[in-house]
Amino acid sequence: MRPVYKLLIERAEACNNTAFIPNDPIDVPHRFSQQGDIEVAAFFAALFAWGQRKTILNKTRDLMMRMDNDPFAFVMSASPLELRAIEGFVHRTFNAQDVVDLIYALRATHNRHGSWEVLFQPHKNEHNFGPSITRFREEMLKHVSNPTRVSRFLSDPSRGSAAKRIVMFLRWMVRQDNAGVDFGIWKTLPMSKLSCPLDVHTARSARKLKLLTRKQNDWRAVEELDEHLRLIDPNDPARFDYALFCMGLEDAADL
Repeated sequence: MRPVYKLLIERAEACNNTAFIPNDPIDVPHRFSQQGDIEVAAFFAALFAWGQRKTILNKTRDLMMRMDNDPFAFVMSASPLELRAIEGFVHRTFNAQDVVDLIYALRATHNRHGSWEVLFQPHKNEHNFGPSITRFREEMLKHVSNPTRVSRFLSDPSRGSAAKRIVMFLRWMVRQDNAGVDFGIWKTLPMSKLSCPLDVHTARSARKLKLLTRKQNDWRAVEELDEHLRLIDPNDPARFDYALFCMGLEDAADL
């Protein structure tokens, strides 16, 4: 086994533990116990995940409070009057109307399909969740008042986006182990098709480790990194997200 692969395994084991949770956006869905609440909290936590982690956490917690800390019920049944609780919400380029649009889209897709999990089912011969993410995006945009605006928050791998936030959301929902970080509540979706969420930290580490040669952080880069991570663990390639993210944060000199 290549030394860099051994390093990734060691660092993944060291970083994949519950001490990781409190300072990460995944902390917000961990405050809930019911599947629907976890799904909704995780979806918004993932979508809000760019910028400072403290701000991401504060804004996601703020949104959960506006939803009466009952996010699934709020998404599925809040009346127009109750939705006024979202008024005044702002996070970076998100505004209150964007959140309301996403709530209506989540409600409509769940009512139509029975779950959000089924929207991400990969088709035969699809090797990752890229096409599933595109289909999910297309379905969501059918149910919003301003598709052009909301499309900016739902990235599309078919157009080259690394779709970091939805890839991360899928990792949270699909990946199962005993460490207690990821939820693993979507049991019909294969962990083997998960990818590593590619952001500035993971990409920096991957390039220093010679796991990624592509300069752009796009979907082709995600697939290039996938090839290496699946060589190490074809059943659970996304577990190396922890190692790459921690290394990127530390910017270790010996990478």
